[in-house]
Amino acid sequence: MKALMPDPAIRIMPETPVALKSSVSRLILAHYRSYTALDIALEAKMVILHGANGAGKTNILEALSLLCQGRGLRRADLRDCALEGGPGSWSVSVELEHENGAVQLGTGFDPADASSRKCRIDRAPVSSVAAFADYVRVVWLTPAMDGIFTGPASDRRRFLDRLVLSVDSGHGTRVNALDRALRNRNRLLEDNYADRVWLDAAEREVAELGIAVASARRETVARLVTLILQERDEASPFPWADLELSSEMDSLLQENPAVIAEEKYREILRNARARDATAGRTLTGAHISDLIVHHGPKQMLASRASTGEQKALLTGLVLAHARLVSVMSGLAPLILLDEIAAHFDPVRRSALFDQLEICGAQVWMTGADRASFDALEGRAAFLNVINSRVEREK
Repeated sequence: MKALMPDPAIRIMPETPVALKSSVSRLILAHYRSYTALDIALEAKMVILHGANGAGKTNILEALSLLCQGRGLRRADLRDCALEGGPGSWSVSVELEHENGAVQLGTGFDPADASSRKCRIDRAPVSSVAAFADYVRVVWLTPAMDGIFTGPASDRRRFLDRLVLSVDSGHGTRVNALDRALRNRNRLLEDNYADRVWLDAAEREVAELGIAVASARRETVARLVTLILQERDEASPFPWADLELSSEMDSLLQENPAVIAEEKYREILRNARARDATAGRTLTGAHISDLIVHHGPKQMLASRASTGEQKALLTGLVLAHARLVSVMSGLAPLILLDEIAAHFDPVRRSALFDQLEICGAQVWMTGADRASFDALEGRAAFLNVINSRVEREK
């Protein structure tokens, strides 16, 4: 493992420009998940969705998560987002209010043209959801992420790539291209190197994309480490995280310029052809890197912390990432927190609410127990979700 040096380009100081504050003022769903139709308008920086399990709270958060690249917080197939028994199509539309004007963003799926989801800005078609990044960024925390420190490296890698994508809109394209290039190399190896010219070309592409992906990850993690070091509070109930990247690619980039690292990776791939052919896959590269997280104050692996400590550590890391998104993009992101309050004691819950209130972002939280959010009375909009109907509390 190679420790990442703080990034001197990041300065989280009082003179740091305040990120543009944007918030959803209206949300419209059609044939989405459990909602035949939903149209809610609100003016609040904090939104609480409360109701029984299965009432449709998380469906709303998922709809908002589709305003950014990727498959949303559930990583669902587009067809799975359609209303059961509905027409198969669905749409999500929001009106965003921010300091330099309002904008309408819409995305949806049509089974008659299932190649991709459709996206519009102020009702005019755009090529992809990547265009939304000029107006909104989204970060989230869900119960499914609670085991990220103890689960497989692939889960942490996916989490890491989501962090990168929030500040580098081209990262998803590079990751997808790397996956395709690796599959191409693996097929050529299966054919017993039938065409070495093609194999050389495939490995050149894998090396180029692999180093690009690894470089983007290193840059984002270095920036996040810097921000955490500058803002960390030893007394916070949300312990600060220490982050490292672990893979041969990260070692190459630590010791060499990207161009040299790419050449060395090509040599590694060429020398590993027999081994990789036997394994049926490429055994070295950015596609097997890992994000190593330590509990900073205790200087121990996050995986060895208690369940409560891991939850608090992950929450602090997501909040730090939201701050990094604000600094890097100039947009305070939407923060989506699913079932966030249930597992915290009153002290941590109060501290969380206080941090969220001053972060500058619009925050959407869900919970089955309304009482968990009583401390936000008068500071947040409370929406009662009952069987996929949303009622605004007076």
